[in-house]
Amino acid sequence: FVFLSYNMSSITVISPTTQQPIAEVPCLSKKDIDNVVQNAVDAFKPWKKVPVSDKVAIIDTFLKLFPTKQEAINESIASQMGRPAKYGAGEVKGVLERASYMNKVAVQSLQDEQFNDQQGFTRFLRKEPLGPILIIGAWNYPYLTMVNNVIPALLAGNTVLLKQSPQTPLCADIFAQTLHEAGIPKNVLQVTHVDDEGADYLVQHPQIKFVNFTGSIEIGKKIRKSIGESGKLIGSAMELGGKDPAYVCDDSDLDYAVENIVDGAFFNSGQCCCAIERCYVQESVYAEFVEKAVALTEKYVLGNPTDPESNLGPMANVRFADKVRGQIQDAVGKGAKALIDTGKLFPADKAGTAFVAPQILVDVNHSMAVMQDETFGPVLAIMKVKSDEEAVQLMNDSRYGLTASIWTKDAQRALDIGDEIETGTWFMNRCDYIDPGLCWVGAKESGLGFSMSHHGFDQFVRPKSFHLKLAQN
Repeated sequence: FVFLSYNMSSITVISPTTQQPIAEVPCLSKKDIDNVVQNAVDAFKPWKKVPVSDKVAIIDTFLKLFPTKQEAINESIASQMGRPAKYGAGEVKGVLERASYMNKVAVQSLQDEQFNDQQGFTRFLRKEPLGPILIIGAWNYPYLTMVNNVIPALLAGNTVLLKQSPQTPLCADIFAQTLHEAGIPKNVLQVTHVDDEGADYLVQHPQIKFVNFTGSIEIGKKIRKSIGESGKLIGSAMELGGKDPAYVCDDSDLDYAVENIVDGAFFNSGQCCCAIERCYVQESVYAEFVEKAVALTEKYVLGNPTDPESNLGPMANVRFADKVRGQIQDAVGKGAKALIDTGKLFPADKAGTAFVAPQILVDVNHSMAVMQDETFGPVLAIMKVKSDEEAVQLMNDSRYGLTASIWTKDAQRALDIGDEIETGTWFMNRCDYIDPGLCWVGAKESGLGFSMSHHGFDQFVRPKSFHLKLAQN
């Protein structure tokens, strides 16, 4: 599924900073894949029988162990996908927050659902695990895209085959090793490093009972097609892309809105499915908002991810950077104006490298790719609007629907507009955040199924109905 560099036996991980190889990871053969799947099948029944409370105790141990890997985690992210190392602590914090919540609600969420309204009968729903599950993680937040699904899948009693992106395969090794140290049996969670052919073989494997994928719409559709072509009747869940909008109202705190929207657009070099890529600003505050956004953007430091001064590193791959440059060029060619003098302020931004400077575009419209297609890079396109109605129409003019945000002091206004927006998560005065107590869900082409919240277990279980008629005296 779109590997960066591979041959028949290994994945070559390329540094986004230097464009030099940093690791060679052996790939599993089809025979190896058959063996790891069989291991998962054999491990399923005994793992299924482990009480949820005992599984919770194991994850509690994981929560204590994971922060001790901070240095290795920082290095793994910076070297493989280019995020400044100083932000690695944020990824660890996010893993702990999400895993802690799922662990806290696991026993209640997975217990039998009892019905006691019919005399002479015992009725209940039991939540049965599915079996061996394939979870495919993404490179942009490698540990967070794993924790979202691996933890609830394991707590629900499934065995897991974990495939990380070939951009960040070593992150999967650290994550799984820590879970093994905590007490997850080796065959209950197995890392599967595979090439494109191996990935397709895994997706279609007759003993895989569910596929969970985090990544792009295009690859998600390929996986769905591959499952269909296998003839299997199994489920899948997809956490896909976004083109997330922000709407800045005339009553907003502009300094606060600018600070958060700019960060929501540029953090992680914009490589976030819920990054702010489109910003609609009411005309009375438009000029001031743009001026403040430009001033803040010009303070960013683009550089080596190991440099403590850098708050932007390279994008994960040159081809991702080329896509972003192409969108900017297309927009400018159609009349947009680029407000950041990247050549003067960001000398590291050079063609042929993965370094891309943050850019603000104005005079944009919806005929431009930068307003329609996912950018997944450090670009914020800002457009003037006259009314709430115009903002709603433009925000909904997208095939994506992951998150959207409004910046206002009026909660009722936020609620009223939120009811009109086609999105999975609606924020007021916040963006680019996953609350583990709420469902992470995409509308339209941004996803299929959901994770997080106490409903996050639902995709990894099937209800089994027990209907017992008691003996009559």
